[in-house]
Amino acid sequence: MQILKLDPRALKDNPDDARRSKSSPQADALLLATVKAVGIIQPPVISPETDGGNGYIIQAGHRRVKQAIAAGLEEIEVLVTDAADDNGAMRSMIENIAREPLNAIDQWRGTERLVALGWTEEAIAMALALPVRQIRKLRLLANVLPAMLDQMAKGDMPNEQQLRTIAAAALDEQKEVWKAQKPKKGDTAAWWQIANALSKTRMYARDASFDEDLRAAYGIEWAEDLFGPADEDNRYTTNVEAFLGAQQEWMTANLPKKGAIVEVNSWGQPELPKKAERVYGKPGKGDHTGLYLDRDGKVQSVHYRMPEPKAAKGQTGSAVNDATADGDDADTVAKSRPEVTQKGHDMIGDFRTDALHEALGRAPIEDDTLMALLVLAFAGLNVRVDTGASDHVFGPRRFKRHAARLLDEDGRLCFDLQTVRVAARAMLVEVLSCRRGMSNSGVVSRIAGAAIGADGYLPNMGTEDFLLCLSRQALETAAREVSLQPQPRVRGTRTALVEHFKGEATFIHPAALFAPDPREIVDLIGHADEPDADEPDADGASGQGGAANDGADSVDTGPTPTVDTDDPSGDVPDEAPDELEAAYGIAAE
Repeated sequence: MQILKLDPRALKDNPDDARRSKSSPQADALLLATVKAVGIIQPPVISPETDGGNGYIIQAGHRRVKQAIAAGLEEIEVLVTDAADDNGAMRSMIENIAREPLNAIDQWRGTERLVALGWTEEAIAMALALPVRQIRKLRLLANVLPAMLDQMAKGDMPNEQQLRTIAAAALDEQKEVWKAQKPKKGDTAAWWQIANALSKTRMYARDASFDEDLRAAYGIEWAEDLFGPADEDNRYTTNVEAFLGAQQEWMTANLPKKGAIVEVNSWGQPELPKKAERVYGKPGKGDHTGLYLDRDGKVQSVHYRMPEPKAAKGQTGSAVNDATADGDDADTVAKSRPEVTQKGHDMIGDFRTDALHEALGRAPIEDDTLMALLVLAFAGLNVRVDTGASDHVFGPRRFKRHAARLLDEDGRLCFDLQTVRVAARAMLVEVLSCRRGMSNSGVVSRIAGAAIGADGYLPNMGTEDFLLCLSRQALETAAREVSLQPQPRVRGTRTALVEHFKGEATFIHPAALFAPDPREIVDLIGHADEPDADEPDADGASGQGGAANDGADSVDTGPTPTVDTDDPSGDVPDEAPDELEAAYGIAAE
């Protein structure tokens, strides 16, 4: 046995080498980095050729020879031995099997020894072809109680999350917890219990909205979480009270117009003001914005709409219409959860309305279609007009500005075709609505949306908020349609759908499409046979209207509140239910 210096390019591979599979690029990069940094530590073992050649065959160290060539070394030290009878096949097998990599504790101890000898973290990382972050992560073990390190050295290692929690705790706290949770001889440690006892709530800098001035004012100090993802800001603080205080002050100083800070309930959801209606679609100019802190301490926003103030006391038109809109749902009690919840239908109404308004503003519409839609719009359930039989006026203010576009200074009609088109589109946007409740236009808004292709303007419904409103069956159906395997738990299926629809894919629930219900179409067409108000069988209704205006001859039924003609609320008083029906009849006709 002797040591020689030879050109690695002159050495030949052993055909009986046990390792035939290629090593990973990461492993080759690591070995190449170590060869460049410190050279070849252990010389490869070679033997002379036995078939009469003058060369040498590699018995052990094929990867070292290849990386020495890649590093550009002219000569390397090799250990020359006699060739075995089996050409080194058994020796190669033993060498590749009977080896064990260093565990994390030994890696840490070796790293600390190198640091003590003057190596920097960057130099160690370069020599081992590891990220500097990995070296710093190993050095975190210096913060672990020695007794815990001894347990880990036996092969009983916690997972990365548990090790992160343990290393972040003070040694005194670790000592107390280890004293209570120390395993018996021969048993493994309950690392999850140890980590749970040492865990503290963390507030991350990436969730902070406040600036450096507020951070310094509240005394917040950031610590680096070396176990977190490398591409994220992993600074954190355990001073939860100071973090939340700084976030609260930032929200107070940065409230938007019509904004307010709202509280959260026990589920972490925002508590909106009383009678407020959450807006899931595009917020309008009159909508409010609420700021709140979620469970991670991050500033979140929610949009909501407050009801318009009532013009007179005692009016319950909104309640009547809401009860009417939900009456069909109350008649049928389902034994199982419906496919879409009430909240889901509310969201669908918002989505439809936004899509309908966008289509009315942008989609190509023929002039004759536009005029037909205008007729349909004023047959909507949410349209209120002056009945002519009483002095109640319903919502004229919002429509006056559109009519003013078509008039000159003398009050005469003066317009071009483009002005009419703009006014018609704006009027349709004001009138047509699919929102549930008092503003719902009914089936006519669905017909209008289907006629102008508003389905193409519906937003992506594959969000967490909307998918929470779907039943298990609906979620599984949606998953199968996009070739996703439904998960055993509903949450898993919902999460998979949310991830799938985060990209370019779009989810539109069939219930959100504008195609109207055939039964509602039949009911609407049936109104074509109703007589006009001027025919004799409508005298009764006219008589009621006349009596309502004739205060001297009518029976006193109590005060009848009136609404100012410029009041945009347009709520209908309870004392005039017949007039309300007459108003809707005139609008439909």
